[in-house]
Amino acid sequence: MSAYALVKTLHILSATLLFGTGLGSAFYLWRADQSRDLAAIAFAARNVVIADWLFTLPAIVFQPISGLWLAWYLDISLAEPWLLWTYGLYVLAGICWLPVVWLQIRLRDMAATALAQGEALDPRYRRYMSIWFTLGWPAFTALLVVFYLMVAKS
Repeated sequence: MSAYALVKTLHILSATLLFGTGLGSAFYLWRADQSRDLAAIAFAARNVVIADWLFTLPAIVFQPISGLWLAWYLDISLAEPWLLWTYGLYVLAGICWLPVVWLQIRLRDMAATALAQGEALDPRYRRYMSIWFTLGWPAFTALLVVFYLMVAKS
C-alpha cells in the first residue's frame, strides 16, 4: 500500500471515528439524562469521557495532520476555498468541544458522587447539561459540513 493510500484511508477512518464517536456519545449521554436514572447517567457520563480520550482526541489531532499532508501530496493549495471553510469550521467545532470536555468531566463527577452517596444530583448538573447540549449543535453541524467538504472538495 502506498503512503498516499494509507494516509487517505486513515484520514477517512479518523474523520468517521470523530464524527461517529461525537454523535454516539452525545446520543447516549442525552438519552441517559432523559431517563433521569442516576445509575444510567453515571454509566453514560463515565463512558463518554473515556470515549473522548480514546477516540475523539486522537482523531482531532490526526485529522489536520493527515489533511495537510494529503493536500501537500496532491499539490492542492492550502488556500482553496473549501479548505479555508474546513479550517474555520474545524476551529469552531474545537471551540465548542473544549468546554464540552470540561462539562462532561464535571457531569461524570457529579453523577458518580450522587450515585455513591445516594443523593440527588448537584443542582449545577442541569445547567451544565443544558450548556453541553447547546454546544453540541454547532460542533456537530460544523463537522457535518467539514465531512461534506472533504468529500465534495468544492
